[in-house]
Amino acid sequence: MIQLRYFIFSLLCCSIAFSTLQSQDYKSAIGLRLGYPASVSYKTFIDQSNNAWEFFVNVRTQKVSGYNWTRMGLGAAYQVHNDIQSVDGLQWYYGLGASVYLWSFDKDYDKFRNQSRTSIGLQGYLGLDYKFANAPFNLSLDWVPTFFLNGYGNGFGGDNGALAIRYTLD
Repeated sequence: MIQLRYFIFSLLCCSIAFSTLQSQDYKSAIGLRLGYPASVSYKTFIDQSNNAWEFFVNVRTQKVSGYNWTRMGLGAAYQVHNDIQSVDGLQWYYGLGASVYLWSFDKDYDKFRNQSRTSIGLQGYLGLDYKFANAPFNLSLDWVPTFFLNGYGNGFGGDNGALAIRYTLD
């Protein structure tokens, strides 16, 4: 728990130290986060600042050795974007987020027979965001380390992240 506090404190210090106001090439975008799991993503910038909200939702169902499970995930992240001056349309970003995963198990798996579980995660974000100059598309690639507070997957998971492909709305 102490490591989580240091992690959050470090991200907040970085956000204060490196935050600058800049305008964006797009206001909002919707598309897919092609990671584990694949998600529908909506990203919107706050006014004319470099700060954005990203929301995602995903559903995954799997049958393994005689039992089924389904997981639905919901999450949101606050991200701070900064220009990379040498490449037009390219930015790097960092941020914090939270997610909730709702699990449902059924069939013949004794440990979780006909049960539901909830996992809550705190996330850090570090990534790159690119808006194509002559097309209404944006790409982002990020690393999303997650600390699960409870439920399935307790503890730290450093293997989360995604390539997002979005259509820009304005």
